[in-house]
Amino acid sequence: MGSHEARAGAPPLAVRPVGRVAPYPACPRVCSHGGGSGVEIQRLGGAVGTSTPWEGPNGGRWSSAAKRLARWRDDSELADQRLEEIAADYLRALHEALRADRSAFGLHDTARAAGERLAGALGSLAAGAWPEGGLVARLVAEAGGDGGTLADAAVRRALATAVRDVSDAHPELDGALVTGSAGGGFAWDILCDLYQAFFAGVVGEFLRSVVAEHVRLAVPVLIASDPEGRIADWVAEKLVALVPNPCEESARAEEPAPAVDAARPTEPSAAEDPSAVLPALAESLVPRAVGSVLGFITEEIAGDEEAAA
Repeated sequence: MGSHEARAGAPPLAVRPVGRVAPYPACPRVCSHGGGSGVEIQRLGGAVGTSTPWEGPNGGRWSSAAKRLARWRDDSELADQRLEEIAADYLRALHEALRADRSAFGLHDTARAAGERLAGALGSLAAGAWPEGGLVARLVAEAGGDGGTLADAAVRRALATAVRDVSDAHPELDGALVTGSAGGGFAWDILCDLYQAFFAGVVGEFLRSVVAEHVRLAVPVLIASDPEGRIADWVAEKLVALVPNPCEESARAEEPAPAVDAARPTEPSAAEDPSAVLPALAESLVPRAVGSVLGFITEEIAGDEEAAA
């Protein structure tokens, strides 16, 4: 995600090992990619909302996507392409459900509240001061909330996967983003990438739980192929370019400063002191970020023939 152009189009779906656990040294409340599949999420700090009875989406377009998934096989011809099409079906089903009822699944309000908490934490993340356990622990504690719904679990997993994805995209950090060993804190371009990855990840992780439950109930033979993980990654890759980047929005809003008296001190600009303005800007962008990934704001997804919303 260091290169936004590279992230705008989703790469081909890649096979992941069964039961892969995100490589975090300490990952309170969320490490596994299980979701509704029945795979336990590692519990180091409380429940994540996956042990309750299934309350996820069913019927209508959801059933159509589930039927296509039931016919899919990993070793079939054009398997990756077919799974991408199924992923797009699930994403459209979610967008349609949310446009019909904004309160559906509690996803809108949960994502918005978590996004506001994340925006509020960005300034301190830039300054450093890491707790024991690293960045994932801090983000889950500060922004993850303590609810027990599918949406709450998706938020907490999205925080963890955002850290993973941004860390992978910035090898120069040498794992510091995961361990929280950046000394004086992280540069704002890294944190802005993290912000984008989180909102896209919320949708991907919510759909991970939905797909995992459909697999468990209808076609358990597919568990070994991890379609839910591959679909979640594809969805997040598709959506990330739709999320406003606070750093880019700040740079776009800046205008050349008028001439001033050289002898008179001036206030630092956003470029000189981004911590003074970017957290507030990031919070102001939360409604737009949530609206974009949940399909309320119509914008074409790069590489797709149809609009995401």
